[in-house]
Amino acid sequence: MKYILAIDQGTTGSRAYIFDKSGHIVSSAYKEFRQIYPREGWVEHDPDEIWRSVEYVVKNALSLKNIKPSDIAAIGITNQRETTILWDRKSGRPVHNAIVWQCRRTAGICDKLKKEGYTGLFQKKTGLVIDAYFSGTKIKWLLDNVKGLRGRAEAGEICFGTVDTWLIWKLTGGKVHATDYTNASRTLIFNIKDKKWDDQLLKILKIPKAILPEVRASSSIFGNIAKNTCGLVSGMPIAGDAGDQQAALFGQGCFAAGEMKNTYGTGCFLLLNTGKRFMLSGKGLLTTLACDIHGKPCYALEGAVFIAGAAVQWLRDELKIIKTAAETEDWAKKVPDTGGVYFVPAFVGLGAPYWDSRARGTLTGITRGTGRPHIIRATLEAIAYQVKDIADIMQKETGHRLKSLRVDGGACRNDLLMQFQADMLGVKIVRPKITETTAKGAAMLAGLAVGFWKTAAELKKTLAIEKTFSPRIKNTARKALYAGWSSAVRKARSA
Repeated sequence: MKYILAIDQGTTGSRAYIFDKSGHIVSSAYKEFRQIYPREGWVEHDPDEIWRSVEYVVKNALSLKNIKPSDIAAIGITNQRETTILWDRKSGRPVHNAIVWQCRRTAGICDKLKKEGYTGLFQKKTGLVIDAYFSGTKIKWLLDNVKGLRGRAEAGEICFGTVDTWLIWKLTGGKVHATDYTNASRTLIFNIKDKKWDDQLLKILKIPKAILPEVRASSSIFGNIAKNTCGLVSGMPIAGDAGDQQAALFGQGCFAAGEMKNTYGTGCFLLLNTGKRFMLSGKGLLTTLACDIHGKPCYALEGAVFIAGAAVQWLRDELKIIKTAAETEDWAKKVPDTGGVYFVPAFVGLGAPYWDSRARGTLTGITRGTGRPHIIRATLEAIAYQVKDIADIMQKETGHRLKSLRVDGGACRNDLLMQFQADMLGVKIVRPKITETTAKGAAMLAGLAVGFWKTAAELKKTLAIEKTFSPRIKNTARKALYAGWSSAVRKARSA
């Protein structure tokens, strides 16, 4: 068999990639789907629409290059994490729209848990802060607000899953209800020390254990493709599964402790592999499960930026000052700097290191001379500033000095942004030839499980650098720019 198929189910769309043994992409397909905003701060997806988009991209990736389904050795899945879906175990029908990781509807539940003194307990067991970002309070909200759902859940009639679990269920024809350690570690109800669902946390959130999926290693056989599914061969193994950021860490070749990457997607996610070292942050970083070279669970520290590429989408869809994300670099280059303009894209609050769900988007420093290029440039720079927020904290807490940063995700193709990121961090930014490392990580995990790739050395051979960006500004200039950003953040938090 010649290929591995990776399904990359993201926040705004689904992608399918077909990789060959050298790690190159031989075919791909993409389909966007609706973003549903029932109220301010609420974000939903239609689970059936997600599934239809996956069906579409898999079939199209195969047909575009006339690839025979029988040439696919295995499937790897990677997904938007924390997004929560509940469905009927018998019919397979969702009981409600998926509640997306960006959704802030459970901020009140989180505030109540904090007031009741549970912050330390949740962090000690899950490595996470109590925040609306994670799946646990989303499950609770659904059980509390969908009529009759709690009784059905307690009777074992309902399944919970993050998006990977939903896709595994659909791909196997409802035969497999499972997730992997990396996705489970983002739910707020999984004990990452004991590596199992935590009874005490389930009791606090009033979540019945009957709805939870089985948890398996990221590189393992999850199940087999059902007949007449996505144009694939019946019985083909689903052999890899990891949350998008852990998949990207693996796809960047960060197999060992001390290796770090940042993904520029809808949000931004900086992960540092800490190996067997379990450590808790005092500054808002998350401790999570990642994958070692064998696809087994190890630990990582993570800093999450909620709004990165999504801010560029806002420029396109709401302000309508760009037509495509690719335009931003040319527009930003029309001016030498932002003219003192700072944009804090706290549309759904701020993630690490602030964890302020009440913060709101703020544009400061506007003068009569401020124009479209300044706002677009400030939007790009905001992404880099938020990454610096996290990188600085991560280095202080771990004692690990950042020497370079591996980058991936759509926005890493923006040279102006990558150069500004190098300037802000004061280190080299390393961009690989294949920037779709989230999908590549899922493919690598699946390939390992079925022997398509057998060793770390084989995987390392598939990695290649496309471009490196080195810092160009002095430390005094860096400090002055960052001071302006810090001032803008304070205004966003008091808005």
